[in-house]
Amino acid sequence: MFETTEAPVDPRIRRTRHLLQQALEKLLESKDFGDISVQDIAEEATVNRATFYDHYTDKFALLECMVARQFLGMLGERGVTFDGTCPTAIRGIVLGVCDYVAGMSSCSERQLQMEPHLEAAVVSVVRHMILDGLKQNPPQREGSLEMIAGTASWAIYGSAKEWAKTPKRVPSEEIADTIMTLVLPIFGVEYSEILKRHHEDSKR
Repeated sequence: MFETTEAPVDPRIRRTRHLLQQALEKLLESKDFGDISVQDIAEEATVNRATFYDHYTDKFALLECMVARQFLGMLGERGVTFDGTCPTAIRGIVLGVCDYVAGMSSCSERQLQMEPHLEAAVVSVVRHMILDGLKQNPPQREGSLEMIAGTASWAIYGSAKEWAKTPKRVPSEEIADTIMTLVLPIFGVEYSEILKRHHEDSKR
């Protein structure tokens, strides 16, 4: 279960989950994910296996929550938020995804077993952020908010992934504008029109 909301969590539960996530992070510094067992994680976190399973179904669920926390932390440090009022705020999320995916692509190929779970975690965080913003200020277009958020989150991640695989890729700041032109129509907005309005406002 992703911890991407502000729902109250018992401090003891939060502490145990943090210990388990820290344990996995530390183990990944010296071992491949495929070689790490639940027992290894439990021992590193100084808890027993039963406690591990009280919080996570398996090591893959733990990995996804760990990645979600790391990605949310990065967005938080950058002050990235989205309340649905300004579509251009999506750009901060796009940049965050690009930078995170670029960092992931530099990992050892032996860690490919983790890739689907890294992807699921990042997409889930982006979907939650967008959906929460849309619920506050729904867009002027047809379609369920869940569908819009889901489509946008996968579009952002997929675009960032393709960019990350490109030889001699352009900087993330540059590709973010390209991705915005692809993503904003999902919200019923054309990025070119926004840029045009901004340019006209700056000339006044």
